[in-house]
Amino acid sequence: MNKKYLAKAIDHTLLKPDANKEQIDRILNEAKEYGFASVCINPQWVKHAYGVLKDTDVKVCTVIGFPLGATSSETKAFETKQAIQDGAKEIDMVIAIGSLKSGDDDYVEKDIRSVVKAAGDNAIVKVIIETTLLTDDEKIRACRLAQNAGADFVKTSTGFAGGGATVADVKLMFETVGPDLEVKASGGVKDLDTMQQMLEAGATRIGASAGISIINGLETDTDY
Repeated sequence: MNKKYLAKAIDHTLLKPDANKEQIDRILNEAKEYGFASVCINPQWVKHAYGVLKDTDVKVCTVIGFPLGATSSETKAFETKQAIQDGAKEIDMVIAIGSLKSGDDDYVEKDIRSVVKAAGDNAIVKVIIETTLLTDDEKIRACRLAQNAGADFVKTSTGFAGGGATVADVKLMFETVGPDLEVKASGGVKDLDTMQQMLEAGATRIGASAGISIINGLETDTDY
């Protein structure tokens, strides 16, 4: 595994509500320097990020219905269209978690589909199922609903619900949707060893605020 390959599997992430412009600029510059797949930021910063990254191959990724997934489908669709207009090329949306847990799979699928339709051919859609709040059966159902709705990825977590990605969850998600959909592991991936485990379990993308530490781990760890 080389440094360039590793970087292209990382969404360099800063989603804290108190992130300021200086901090956003720092991760944008880091993304350019290290060649990460994308920078994942809140919608407020998309237009600015696009201006900084437009002449690079680093994509702008943003979050929709974040972090609760409890906004209406119409709101999520509007957010998606606005984000794409501002320059986003990747959309990470949160499912209607309460509806899934209520057994209303039709609503969950339609909710995801509303974002997929709003994105069209202009952006890929990653569906955050928030694994830490779900049973294994619910995780499987959520993945299948995302698949039925035409999403591109399923993603483990927002990182805001008290837990993050686990190897077991990534493996379960990959076994459910792979190879038709890709899997993004997000939340708690802070070092090279953990990232390697996620990739081996079936993830193709990692959401992490510790991307540079992971890359530096590659440079100092002869095992990879």
